[in-house]
Amino acid sequence: TQHIGAYQVKTAKNEVITFIDTPGHAAFTEMRARGSKITDIVVLVVAANDGIMPQTIEAIQHSKAAKVPIIVAINKCDLPEKNITKIKNDLMKYELIAEDFSGDTLFVEVSATQKTNLDKLKESILLQSELLDLSASFSGSATGVVIESKIDKGKGPVSTVLITNGLLKKADYFVCGNTFGKIRAMINHEGKIINEAFPSMPVEILGMNESVFAGAEFAVTENEEKAKEISDFNKSNSGNVKAVVKDKTSIFDNVSNKEELNIIIKSDVQGSSEALKNAINKIEHPEVKPNIILSDIGIINESDVSLAKTSNALLIGFNVKPNSQAKKLAEQQRVEIKYFNIIYEVLELIERGLSGLLEPEIKETIIGTAEILKVFKVSDAGKIAGSKVTDGEITNKAKARLIRDGAVVYTGEISTIFREKNQVKEVKNGVECGISLKDFIDFKEKDTIEAFLSEKIDRKI
Repeated sequence: TQHIGAYQVKTAKNEVITFIDTPGHAAFTEMRARGSKITDIVVLVVAANDGIMPQTIEAIQHSKAAKVPIIVAINKCDLPEKNITKIKNDLMKYELIAEDFSGDTLFVEVSATQKTNLDKLKESILLQSELLDLSASFSGSATGVVIESKIDKGKGPVSTVLITNGLLKKADYFVCGNTFGKIRAMINHEGKIINEAFPSMPVEILGMNESVFAGAEFAVTENEEKAKEISDFNKSNSGNVKAVVKDKTSIFDNVSNKEELNIIIKSDVQGSSEALKNAINKIEHPEVKPNIILSDIGIINESDVSLAKTSNALLIGFNVKPNSQAKKLAEQQRVEIKYFNIIYEVLELIERGLSGLLEPEIKETIIGTAEILKVFKVSDAGKIAGSKVTDGEITNKAKARLIRDGAVVYTGEISTIFREKNQVKEVKNGVECGISLKDFIDFKEKDTIEAFLSEKIDRKI
């Protein structure tokens, strides 16, 4: 892998594929979790003589958590001790089913040393990209994502940026994370200085004022003033974000998808793991569902914590505890780990979690209606609706809607109620009064003002 962290390969038809180095599976998922769509397709390399290794399983878990399609490249197929059928059978456990096994996962048998089927691998990648209908604009201001960042003694802050959209040119002003700058130079993966960079092109850029973190979003701005303004805004908000994260106490606060709850299960024995998995999958609801992204045995390790953090997952330990490194990482990342030794307690927790993801029902209660008889202009209050309460009562600061010819024209709040030029808190049925609505003055005679209360009711599974 090139030091730049990414490189491009041309096909026989002069098509270009960008390969990105992902040093450590957790780093890959964290980039995706920051909202930066860096990788479109994952090539999972499995050695034909070694088969499925722990790092292979870890790579599959992180790729699935990032929701990226996987192409399996079985390498070292030139060796006599290869066992391709076993690899395909083993990968079926992880829902990677080869096409010759009636699945939809692309498998390519290659040999890096003999250069066997490397063209076929490139064709498979291009085929998958066509199926995904991947596209980007080659015009307009460039956007991108930082892959790597470092401080060079001679060059200063240097960042590798993958362009995701638009055209990046030398001398462009940009904002990136909490810093900004001007493109002084761009270097491609071959070490050549270039003046323009297109979508899917990785480039080293010189000109940042400060070093940035991997995964930071990059965007070209109109001028230096705009870049500095956005950078200052990002800096001022970064402290607020940290404060919000610090205050989080519930594991369910991290769940961003209202339709599912991601779950990671680590248990002491396979039997417990399977029992938990089966019981959780039986929890049904038409709106939300549990999504088990990992169910495994053994102690909770750093990879589990990292996966829980980046996929916003509930991390459950059943009769197991984390090792010291995982415990320390969980504290640093503020990942909450729940420990159990009784299955029904796990199910109760998940049901509560799913209920928390349900949108609450909004119950409305109409407390009163009034008909507008005449509209008055008042110098300091604008327009007042001279009204008569026809049902219930109208109260100050209540929520209200204005109905005209059967259609709702306004929904907001009652600002003030007048009774004989005096402000009052409420007016009963049959009494005339003046009503002003917040941010609304387009009253007409015979309009109806409807006052109501609304309350949120939490729903349970």
